[in-house]
Amino acid sequence: MKWRQGLTDYQHFLKIERGLMENSITNYVLDVEKLITFLNKKNITESPISISKETTQQFIYEISASINPRSQARIISGLKSFFNYLIFEDYRADNPMDLIEAPKIGRKLPDTLSVEEINDLIDAIDLSKPEGERNRAMLETLYGCGLRVSELTNLRLSDLFFKEDFIRVTGKGDKQRFVPISNINKKYINIYKDEIRNHLNIKKGFEDILFLNRRGRQLTRAMIFTIIKQLAETIGLKKTISPHTLRHSFATHLLENGADLRAIQQMLGHESITTTEVYVHIDRKHLSQVIENYHPRK
Repeated sequence: MKWRQGLTDYQHFLKIERGLMENSITNYVLDVEKLITFLNKKNITESPISISKETTQQFIYEISASINPRSQARIISGLKSFFNYLIFEDYRADNPMDLIEAPKIGRKLPDTLSVEEINDLIDAIDLSKPEGERNRAMLETLYGCGLRVSELTNLRLSDLFFKEDFIRVTGKGDKQRFVPISNINKKYINIYKDEIRNHLNIKKGFEDILFLNRRGRQLTRAMIFTIIKQLAETIGLKKTISPHTLRHSFATHLLENGADLRAIQQMLGHESITTTEVYVHIDRKHLSQVIENYHPRK
């Protein structure tokens, strides 16, 4: 088996067997491609089936000098997954990454925005331009429903159940969930749909996609990042933010206002409550308030 063939088969496995989304598949593939680049650079001819533990250790040692521990841990995890796939398919009997330990890293707590900063971002949108209404509707949806950026770009007209006050969201592994949507969020989506989207020359294949670029095609993740970065610069925000920051803020603000952690977990689409606990980085002040308000012997 050659590397490219193994990588192609691995991509199919991740998509069909594990049901991962394209962004996750891309990240896994990039991990393996970094190893391939290293082998080519060193003129090492070992195949995916024959590569030794010594070679993978040499690769990790070399990259550790140029990347941070978090990135290093990510690559180690990705390569372990690839070789586990080869074992699963009976191409190999062992995993050459087994003896390699990922560097110890703390769980990075996410940045959040205050309600005032959220309002400032949205108020900075230039509504005199056609894309302004779209951008306002997108930010309201990212923050109002706690969506991942890929969930926003893939949101469809057929996912809008406004009479029931819900939207249907397709998350990781193509798992669907229903998330409540507020009246103000529905208002801005409807303005965008009726006043902007209806006048676009929508290209074939994108008729059901909600948020479109001016050419009538689906927006990219990179475009959403750019829009938010430019708005942050406009208001002079010093924090480094991304679309995910709005998702963090959604969860944090709900928790701070007394929402149940399990309900937040369902809305975020987390399989494990542990993920939600880190995501919303529960602070001691909130926990103390919970005891004060609800414990029978306070």
